Amino acid sequence: MDKFEKISHTVDALFGSGTSKNIPEDIDFKFSKKTGRIRAVYHNDLLLFTPRTDGGIAMSIYCAQLFSKNKKFQDYCIEIDAESKPFVEQGLSVFCQHVKKCGSKIEIGSDVPIFFKNQIIAVGKSILSAEMIKSQSRGVAIKVRESLKSQTDGADLS
Repeated sequence: MDKFEKISHTVDALFGSGTSKNIPEDIDFKFSKKTGRIRAVYHNDLLLFTPRTDGGIAMSIYCAQLFSKNKKFQDYCIEIDAESKPFVEQGLSVFCQHVKKCGSKIEIGSDVPIFFKNQIIAVGKSILSAEMIKSQSRGVAIKVRESLKSQTDGADLS
């Protein structure tokens, strides 16, 4: 199977059919020297995502912005309130009481883009499912892996 086709099928399986149409054609693959597996996927020297060993992908904010053009992708996202925005931008976790809108397809352990007023401000890993996030008013919902602050910090180092 072609590596682009493999990535497309994975993205469609994880985030709804048709989401892979938002993957740019001119992507670059980095492979493991030991196993030959795909280690990371880049577009214009920007990281899109890295495949995880459990079959999922760890997406970047840039990747989430590309995928957000697809309507079905919204079912895999959350939107937070203004009170928690500065904390999430700094890379802190999202708590259930601060979730304004929760996509119906969020599962435990899945990658979740975090929106604030139609702008992606972070990406994290879900601790709870969509039903649990909606029903609870306490506790961590999403552990943030990459935020806008971490992107700017990385840019300052280079």
